Amino acid sequence: MPSQISRRLTLIMAAAAGLSVANIYYNQPMLGLIVRDFGDSGHVRLVPAATQLGYALGLLLLVPMGDAFDRRRLILTQNIILVIALAVAAAAPSAAVLLVASVVIGALSTIAQQIVPLAADLAPADRRGQVVGTVMSGLLTGILLARTISGSIGAWFDWRAMFWAGTLIAALMAVMLAITLPRHPPAQRHAYASLLLSLGELTRSQPRLRRAMMTQGAQFACFSIFWTTLALLLQEPPFLLGSAVAGLFGIVGLTGVIVAPMAGRQSDKRGPQGIIGFGLLLVLAAFIVFAVVPGLAGLTVGVILLDTGVTMSMIANQSVIFSLVPAARNRINTIYMTGMFLAGAAGSAASGAAWSNFGWPGVTGLGLAVSLAGLAFHLTRRKK
Repeated sequence: MPSQISRRLTLIMAAAAGLSVANIYYNQPMLGLIVRDFGDSGHVRLVPAATQLGYALGLLLLVPMGDAFDRRRLILTQNIILVIALAVAAAAPSAAVLLVASVVIGALSTIAQQIVPLAADLAPADRRGQVVGTVMSGLLTGILLARTISGSIGAWFDWRAMFWAGTLIAALMAVMLAITLPRHPPAQRHAYASLLLSLGELTRSQPRLRRAMMTQGAQFACFSIFWTTLALLLQEPPFLLGSAVAGLFGIVGLTGVIVAPMAGRQSDKRGPQGIIGFGLLLVLAAFIVFAVVPGLAGLTVGVILLDTGVTMSMIANQSVIFSLVPAARNRINTIYMTGMFLAGAAGSAASGAAWSNFGWPGVTGLGLAVSLAGLAFHLTRRKK
């Protein structure tokens, strides 16, 4: 097994992480086009939710397999089936077929979460944070740009064209990874059932993992609180702006992509806890700006602070968790990402209730409360 990872391989893995995770966001800006094609039945509107459900299932059922199987073979197998699922979605004759394909696409897009632990394994200890930060910058780029690209292709052509383009991209990605990824057999062999059962034991036995899951869960909940309600805010007076403008704020969020490798380097040099704390402070500052600075200027500054803070703490927390049990990095990543995912879902649900009952002040108040709770938890646990 290689003891180092080249800059070229790091960038290829970053690109693959971004291209794979992008698949779960293609359908969101094109949902209106899909509804127009299949009719406005209730289950058509479930396509984005079906993709997210598939991603959650992939986190729980597929990502742990990286600790028991050759990760290269696992990634390539997922990639090949992903190509097929995207082609089925592109040619889907009915909404039911598209829904099933969307679940499969979501599950297989967890290739990104197979790549991140692999990068951590290949990197030397003194560069692990930097390498993981670079790979995560690719993943974040995929998340932020997927909606913009798919919305443009859908507007110029149709929603099927985006899925055909995704099929081609996934096929090219499979070729690229087959050529460049090294073989990486697991340190230990496990039965699949024992892998899943060990998730609970790892959670119980690793307090630093629980702490990372809690602090980053608070961060991701804040992230979801804002992004869930941004389009609702922008369509109200005094803005009266459409969803396209909300999508453009994702471009502003690319500041987090720039910060990711730097956060990783600082985590390697200075230790992760200070970086996590600074990230938590930035998110708190973001909601203060959202609350007190009106207009697009306040939203723009707040988005920069929010995305930068969330990214910094994520990279630093990953440098913590990937140092815990090297032979269980995929399972640890599963626990960490599942905790984040659940916290984000809770943040989205709570923000909807806050908006309905109290409007934008309720949303900013909720974000302030959650960010303060995350910061207090971090400071309390750090002293212990």
